[in-house]
Amino acid sequence: MTPQEIGDELTNLFGEGVQQTSVETWQVETNEMRLLVLLSEDQSWLRLLVTIAPAQEAAPFLPQLMEANFDETQETRYALFQELLWGVFQHSCEGLTRSDFRSAVSRLIALQQQGLSESFSRLAEAQIRQIIRAAKQQGQSLEATMQTLDHLYEEGVMGDIDLGGAARSQVLGAWRYQLERLWHDEN
Repeated sequence: MTPQEIGDELTNLFGEGVQQTSVETWQVETNEMRLLVLLSEDQSWLRLLVTIAPAQEAAPFLPQLMEANFDETQETRYALFQELLWGVFQHSCEGLTRSDFRSAVSRLIALQQQGLSESFSRLAEAQIRQIIRAAKQQGQSLEATMQTLDHLYEEGVMGDIDLGGAARSQVLGAWRYQLERLWHDEN
């Protein structure tokens, strides 16, 4: 793709939200996100970037983010730079098609909208699986494991000790759902 084609494609996708700040740089601002489009000095490589979260917030989820890079993010990647977690797409301009460009923009927007929620879910599931394995090694049943979690919440070891009855019931209901969902998967 040429710089002109890149600019045209951005305008087709985002209309008035596109600003070309130099021959090699575009910025797209919407209410939901900011997309940066950068060309190398020789205009042979393209980089698309969106911010996702501060690096400090992303740090607990780095293993999950790297696994997603390997298995799920397709042509886009997670990257850390300047204390931020970014969604990044890089490609040679020569082999880049309009379809590939649109697909990359779409994937980056999806990563940005998803934020850290998917990584949090994966981390939570891994921890629940660990609880299940430990409970089974101790010979506990699902019901005994739930009673242990209820006791830990009651004592304030897990969760907020001042959590009201309805909120505590909701949290324990979520635990029960996840434990029941994953109990038979773990040996």
